[in-house]
Amino acid sequence: MHISVLLKESTEGLALAEGKTVFEGTVGLGGHSRALCEMIGKSGFFIGTDADQESLAIAEERLKDLPCKKLFVCDNFRNIDVVLAKAGESVDSRLGRELKLDAILLDIGLSNRQLDVVPRGFSFMRDEPLLMTFRSEGDGLTAREIVNEWAEESIADIIYGYGEERFARRIAKGIVEARKEKPIETSGQLAEIVKKCVPKFGLSKINPATKTFQALRIAVNDELGALREGLAKGFEHLAPGGRMAIISFHSLEDRIVKEFFRQKANEGVATLVTKKPIVPSDTEIKENPKSRSSKLRIIIKN
Repeated sequence: MHISVLLKESTEGLALAEGKTVFEGTVGLGGHSRALCEMIGKSGFFIGTDADQESLAIAEERLKDLPCKKLFVCDNFRNIDVVLAKAGESVDSRLGRELKLDAILLDIGLSNRQLDVVPRGFSFMRDEPLLMTFRSEGDGLTAREIVNEWAEESIADIIYGYGEERFARRIAKGIVEARKEKPIETSGQLAEIVKKCVPKFGLSKINPATKTFQALRIAVNDELGALREGLAKGFEHLAPGGRMAIISFHSLEDRIVKEFFRQKANEGVATLVTKKPIVPSDTEIKENPKSRSSKLRIIIKN
């Protein structure tokens, strides 16, 4: 079962009302989407994107009973400018790129469906094809390509830089040695390799493969690049008084959001709603342990 993280805090923090236009860049299974659509009512306009066509279809079906105008587009939120051009034309062909948003929400964590249902190698708990792609289909970089074809130093740099893994060099060496014997095809194979490379004294409460899998996922999907691009383009498309809310789950992501928001505030073009990030309550963490690392930041465009 998918549980939307910081649902009340993020949706209420956008201060939406009847008739507003809102963009959600990571629709997932539509948990936040439903709350947003209910807030903007039948005269509002909801625009939602997700790179996963299957998740998007599920969300669209779940939201079909809500009366607001809805547009679902299978795309990465980094392409918000292109999506909004289409959205503007769907309302009025004369609008083109003039469409402005009253609110933007990005929840940039993995959904439970991606971890537990979609067989793309996101989870080290099962043996699945080593893809780690958000997109449902198509060409592009995969985790399999990285671990089987990239140089040892490059693999180590990714694991250390994106996963903040202290044993990155040792893990990269283990990966390169293992692939000499046979290609690394599945998440189960990779998890076993990583486990053997992490010394027992270095084991923590989290699975030893956690940081490596996280790093590969970020690299495969260029998540940090997408976030930077989505923030910049999204802010440009906000109307004066419009709000942007970002839920992150990783220190690198939160740092990017924090620095972007602070820069805009220092330039005098925005006001921080959250001087410090909003984090889940003890109750939410108990009900949904995966929310533990989430942080919410909100900004208003002046």
